[in-house]
Amino acid sequence: QVQLVESGGGLVQPGGSLRLSCAASGFTFSTYTMSWHRQAPGKERDLVATITSVSGGSRAFYADSVKGRFTISRDNAKSTMYLQMDSLKPEDTAVYFCRATQSWTKTDYWGQGAQVTVSS
Repeated sequence: QVQLVESGGGLVQPGGSLRLSCAASGFTFSTYTMSWHRQAPGKERDLVATITSVSGGSRAFYADSVKGRFTISRDNAKSTMYLQMDSLKPEDTAVYFCRATQSWTKTDYWGQGAQVTVSS
């Protein structure tokens, strides 16, 4: 059974930091491209950051809105992906989702989401 479980969300003041985790099970984690997406109330779900599979070089890509503040990483031995979020802003408030994709099998898995609220 495939599972993606996000954790680490919460309430933080502007300028603060949080680290999200996405624990994966039920598939070969290292062969999947992993990504973080977020959805604010009343808005569409947007891509935040992507990290390619091991065969893809584990390369990281970021949305312009988070570049220089967020860092995506993966620990293939633990089947876990992370999102380190620094210098948080109120506009970063959203539900954050992790996603696993594999293009040649057209496989696409989503987690249930974790709330991040940036407010004073």
